[in-house]
Amino acid sequence: MTQLTHWKKLENPDYIGAYAFQPGEKKVVTIASVSREMITGTEGKKSEETVVRFRENEKPMILNVTNAKQISKHAGSPFIEQWQGVRIILGVEKVKAFGDVVEAVRVQKEKAPQPEQAIPPCADCGGEIKPEGGASVKSIVAAGLKRYGVALCMECALKRAEKMKEEKDRENNENQDQ
Repeated sequence: MTQLTHWKKLENPDYIGAYAFQPGEKKVVTIASVSREMITGTEGKKSEETVVRFRENEKPMILNVTNAKQISKHAGSPFIEQWQGVRIILGVEKVKAFGDVVEAVRVQKEKAPQPEQAIPPCADCGGEIKPEGGASVKSIVAAGLKRYGVALCMECALKRAEKMKEEKDRENNENQDQ
């Protein structure tokens, strides 16, 4: 699909608006901060507004009541200090405003997908943890965390298990000798 350029995009405003979306596009973003800021409107008028900044490379959003209510639902809290890290989906909807129907950025009701968790390297050898013996990477990492408190590749987990068995056998032998 060819990228289309909205005429408002040529003005390069400081805040995200409907113009920043391709038709039907949605953006998944993570809230970095919410604060009151002095902003300058399109006609040079200054006003204090609530601004949401995102971790992703997106322009900040001036928060209106409709979007604040939706973020509050996603965050499970009405307190802006508890919104940091909440992932939301932004989209464009037609709304009635100022006696006209216009396009506006809206926080969508649907939950944003959670990012894939980065797989840590093996704590012992530093290598990549790979699926092995029918076990997925997630299950191997989870087993290492549960048993040893760290993520381990299968080879290093087997080495630790063998070492633990040898230590236990040695203790048993020492106890029997006494």
